[in-house]
Amino acid sequence: MSETVFINFRGGIIDPGQLYNIMVAIQRIRIPFVRFGLRQQLIVELEPYHLEEFTASLTELAVPYTCNVNEQPNIISSYPAAGVFIQDTWLSETVYQDILNAIDYNPRIKVNICDKNQSITPMLTGNINWIAAAATPHYWHLFIRFPRTNVVYEWDQLTATKDLPKLTKLLDELIVTHEADFIDNPAADGDKLFSLLKKEGLELRPAAVKATLPSFNLPYYEGLNRYGDKYWLGIYRRDEYFSVAFLKKLSQLCADTGISQLCCTAWKSILIKGINEEQKEDWNLLLEEFMINMRHAANELNFQVEDNSAEARELKSFLVKNLGVEDTRSFGLCIGIKTRRKSEIFSSILVRRRYVIDLPFLKLFKVYDILCAQDFNPNERTAEIYSSNNPKFVLAEQVRRSILKYYRDRKEAKEKPVKAESAAAAV
Repeated sequence: MSETVFINFRGGIIDPGQLYNIMVAIQRIRIPFVRFGLRQQLIVELEPYHLEEFTASLTELAVPYTCNVNEQPNIISSYPAAGVFIQDTWLSETVYQDILNAIDYNPRIKVNICDKNQSITPMLTGNINWIAAAATPHYWHLFIRFPRTNVVYEWDQLTATKDLPKLTKLLDELIVTHEADFIDNPAADGDKLFSLLKKEGLELRPAAVKATLPSFNLPYYEGLNRYGDKYWLGIYRRDEYFSVAFLKKLSQLCADTGISQLCCTAWKSILIKGINEEQKEDWNLLLEEFMINMRHAANELNFQVEDNSAEARELKSFLVKNLGVEDTRSFGLCIGIKTRRKSEIFSSILVRRRYVIDLPFLKLFKVYDILCAQDFNPNERTAEIYSSNNPKFVLAEQVRRSILKYYRDRKEAKEKPVKAESAAAAV
């Protein structure tokens, strides 16, 4: 039996000095590896007899944490992509920081804060989902996904940036207070939620049009890459585990080279921005020292798997290996793996494990269902079952066929307007 400690990095922003101190505390209890989670947090697994010593160290460092149950889900954001994968937007790094600093409490439900024109941070995996309005600077669209349901409600008002923290708190309190109405209730009603909201003092304006969510196009998020006159470094680990010694040295190198922050992403990777040309060699030497491999295949980087699930990680490895044998293209897709009933996985194609016999004390015969999101867009909810009751030995082939369906659908969608125009011309 092990204990799990969750340490939230709000918006995915990590202070190198704080990370260094956390790594020192972890080294004291001789834990060699840590992981990052889907919600831009650090996950530390340790033996029960080390828990008191480690949490005492975190308390001394003034680092908030939760144990075993993630009672304070992290606020995630698309901040890591700012300036790197997102251009021509009013949502600057400073605006993100102002918002995150103004949220002066720990939400009890999931909050996502995202730019509209990006794919690296999932937009609707939160319960309170803020999406920057592209045509109205400093205003935000709001989507509510009621906890433990697939019910998504888009509010018809835009909220000013300055009121986003206040409204987040009000909605968090309403949803938690009225649990029977809004949590684990398939009949949850967005109109009822907002009828309870006290809107006095909030700067709102009607949304002229509904938010249009972009099609999914995951950027290649690892490697040492140039942007402007700087470089960014993305680091991904196939098994999700990062060496504590490596993260400690990385934090020190950030401090030595004047980098005041680094980021963790929703893909369980880390990203360092603002590397100068003359610092490239220092970063390459660090990667060489710890044998950090770069440039993994894109069809491996686009998987999303649950946190704390060895089974899901093993299944990912199995699928990556088999899809690699066929050299299967998966650009434009996100493949998710789910082994728990209520877990939220961002995906175009979802592999869901279940048991044929599923009783509280008896679980027999694993099978897998393959579900496809509407139009294969992971920002939409999962819409249809492509294939069900698959034993593992046919699963990779069925996933491959669902990927082929995506490309067939895209081709047909592009050909339809052409055929329609040809038919009209013939008349």
